[in-house]
Amino acid sequence: MDLAFIARRLDAYERLVRLDKPIGTLLLLWPTLWAVWLAARGRPPWDIVLIFVVGTVLMRSAGCAINDYADRDFDAHVERTRRRPLAAGEISPAEALGVGFALAAAAFVLVLHLDALAIGLSFVALAIAWSYPFTKRFFALPQAYLGIAFGFGIPMAYAAIQGRLPWECWVLLAANVCYAFAYDTEYAMVDRNDDLRLGMRTSAITLGRWDVSAVMASYAAMLAILAGLGIALGLRWPYFAGLAVAAGLAARHWWLIRERTREGCFRAFMQANWIGAAVFAGILFPVLLHWIRGRT
Repeated sequence: MDLAFIARRLDAYERLVRLDKPIGTLLLLWPTLWAVWLAARGRPPWDIVLIFVVGTVLMRSAGCAINDYADRDFDAHVERTRRRPLAAGEISPAEALGVGFALAAAAFVLVLHLDALAIGLSFVALAIAWSYPFTKRFFALPQAYLGIAFGFGIPMAYAAIQGRLPWECWVLLAANVCYAFAYDTEYAMVDRNDDLRLGMRTSAITLGRWDVSAVMASYAAMLAILAGLGIALGLRWPYFAGLAVAAGLAARHWWLIRERTREGCFRAFMQANWIGAAVFAGILFPVLLHWIRGRT
């Protein structure tokens, strides 16, 4: 078999599962790590960390393959997505489904190392993740549904570490729904004209002239929920410093999306992962400080 042909096929599969675009993985990973560290009170077992990091990568890749399968009749007509391998005819629909199932199966093998509650929740997470692409046909705010899909690692993390689902895990999930709604609405603003022409439903279309206000309100709600959680859990000042940095980063998004240009909205989406990273840094810093002091 021609090596050039093999290279082209591998490149097409890489683009199908977005290994060339890690932004989606990071947006999914940060809230999962918030939960892992908070559930373990700052000292998670490293095998659990590894399972959730690798599982996040696998499930995000599986979700991309299924998303492209679901949108195969639309992507070719959207400027941003028409070069995706399935839309461009480089990969068949059956291949995309096969890749999605294989990656989901690999993620499930990892989940089998967790407790029964986490395993049970994984089926719910899979159903939500794989049904998300189809919500754009009938649900006015599919970005809110995405927030649940992208945040389901949160209750799974609590189940794996604590063996239960305390109130704080649902509060954290609510914060992630606000976070995802904000950045994915920015993403939907990029495709607004194409989605209108194709009859798709997104929050950017539903909100109309209130889209920018809704994005900023969602970021504010996320930060308010996380601040309340920090107070309730008695978290220390670095956590709130992380929230302050995240607030500054979120404020910049208004400047980027205020005129609703494709370029500005896409830049805002691409920078959204730094907000999640800032929150995680605030959670992680006390642990690092304790470790450094122990080494000196």
